[in-house]
Amino acid sequence: MASRFREKYDKEIKPALAKELNLENIMAVPKLEKIVVNMGLGEATQNVKIMDPLVADLAAITGQKPVTTKAKKSIAAFKVREGMPIGAMVTLRGDTMYEFLDRLISIALPRVRDFRGVSSKSFDGRGNYTLGLRDQLIFAEIDYAKVDKLKGMNVTIVTTAKDDNDARALLRGFGMPFRQGA
Repeated sequence: MASRFREKYDKEIKPALAKELNLENIMAVPKLEKIVVNMGLGEATQNVKIMDPLVADLAAITGQKPVTTKAKKSIAAFKVREGMPIGAMVTLRGDTMYEFLDRLISIALPRVRDFRGVSSKSFDGRGNYTLGLRDQLIFAEIDYAKVDKLKGMNVTIVTTAKDDNDARALLRGFGMPFRQGA
């Protein structure tokens, strides 16, 4: 069974975007390519055991096993050696990606305290959008009682859009709550 957002994209968003962007070829309509969820943890340099709850939380949020990211080079000032684990990341594609985007927009973002919308300035110039979240508790999958430390994360939405305006129109079609006037 296809996810709700994939069906919405195929039936509603794709034809509306083709009309809005004046595209005659339906294959030229921007689409989601992947979503990358990344959690970095600087304290992992002191205690590697801190990584276990981080990996478990990220697996619960995304429904996929995270990959541990390691330091590329040694930095003495930060007490980091090359090859030390410093974070975790997950790349979502296909139905898992659409399910995650659905949960992010419909459930998680409205749970952010004093939420007025996400910034529309977080595009990179090539049609990709990055969103920073302050803690993992906004996701319903995380049990509040088991959390010992709040950890932030970055969610990068990679699209096939040629520029930021096309990507903004695509994400607005999915219901991304962009802040008004910003």
